[in-house]
Amino acid sequence: MSARRVLITGGASGLGRALAVRLAARGDRVLVTDLAPEHDVPPGALYQRLDITSGADWAAALERVRDEFGGLDLLVNNAGIAAGGRIDRLGDAHWRRVLEINVLGTVNGCHTFAPMFKAQGGGHVVNVASVAGLIHAAAMSSYNASKAAVVALSETLRYELGPWGVDVSVVCPSFFRTNLAASLGGDDPLMDTIAAKLIARAPLDAAEMAERVLRGVDARRFLILPDRPARRMFWTKRLLRPLYDRRMLAGAARFRQAERRADSGREPR
Repeated sequence: MSARRVLITGGASGLGRALAVRLAARGDRVLVTDLAPEHDVPPGALYQRLDITSGADWAAALERVRDEFGGLDLLVNNAGIAAGGRIDRLGDAHWRRVLEINVLGTVNGCHTFAPMFKAQGGGHVVNVASVAGLIHAAAMSSYNASKAAVVALSETLRYELGPWGVDVSVVCPSFFRTNLAASLGGDDPLMDTIAAKLIARAPLDAAEMAERVLRGVDARRFLILPDRPARRMFWTKRLLRPLYDRRMLAGAARFRQAERRADSGREPR
């Protein structure tokens, strides 16, 4: 494949950094954007500070891409935060924060670069969602809703931008080992503890996940389910809905048991 011009949000850590490392190693010209310090950027990549909720920051990133790259081939909307919690424990501020970052942050990236892609007659938008955008487990309402919105946005843009030769992919992994747990907001400490343990126990790390994601991106696949648990859950819901419902309800029952243990002062499993 010829070298591509790439912008990655949230590219200084986790999956974003792992993607940047691999793309830069291929010879792609990579602009890493993040709120993290520049020293966290992979070797061979450029850096731009970007708050994905800021229109001014996105305008500056667009100008940088025009000046230094002369265009863009691949936009990876990766930046986002983890969130969990029972509906009765999550307030208005929590919902606004999750939706502003996970949904509007992705929308801002697509809105900023869609005109460039259309003018070029090509490009590729990759939105990093989660299997939570397809599989809606209990006690994750804000995260599920935000990632489902990213999936819906991506499908819409697949059809909207397709006539201009623009590809769109949405990445929906299950849990993998990364620093995402650090962004949990603390609105529901019990669920934050459970989510952090699930992330820590996941079989794949960010580097392994990035390799699988890039295979889907290279194939210009729309829905990228990069790991076996994500694929299993997706197809169970589509083809075996009664089994899926039983498993979701069983999972919710375990959350209830964890809530009882927490209320009694015992450590949740």
